[in-house]
Amino acid sequence: MKTALILFADGSEELEAITVVNILRRAGVSVTLAGLNAGALRGSRGTLLVPDATLDEALTHSYDMVVLPGGQPGSNNLKADARVLKLVQQMAQQGKYVTAICAAPSVLAAAGLLDGKHATCFPGALDAFPQVVQRPAAVVEDGKLITSRGPGTAMDFALTLVERLTGKEKRLAVEAGLQR
Repeated sequence: MKTALILFADGSEELEAITVVNILRRAGVSVTLAGLNAGALRGSRGTLLVPDATLDEALTHSYDMVVLPGGQPGSNNLKADARVLKLVQQMAQQGKYVTAICAAPSVLAAAGLLDGKHATCFPGALDAFPQVVQRPAAVVEDGKLITSRGPGTAMDFALTLVERLTGKEKRLAVEAGLQR
């Protein structure tokens, strides 16, 4: 069974996180929603989420994919956490999928993963990183780095993640059940 780790910090965009959790679970992916801190965390729109595990607990396991939702100040909280930067660097070195949406591609850029790579993000989120080749698409893939623009592209992002982890056939089956 494929596995995915979705990180959540205070101020992360809950729509992006929950959309990805939901769609990946529909595809049969084992998903762990990990909070940077213990207990319930408040998303960027005020929704309280109770993660499955803390990041420290989650780091005792391995995953096929890591997903960083955007939102503010959630993306800045992810970027400020040395454990997150180390995790995304290690997963990239291991050839695992490293993915981010909205403002969270800035976390990947801060970790040095997007130098010379193609990516997309919420407008302005990567302006401090001129080494990133920005594209205006809803979802941009550069090898096993996958980025997306924002809450409005969360479904397309999640379905792309399903396809990369489980194949086109599973993506189509999940998509059919969503009545898209």
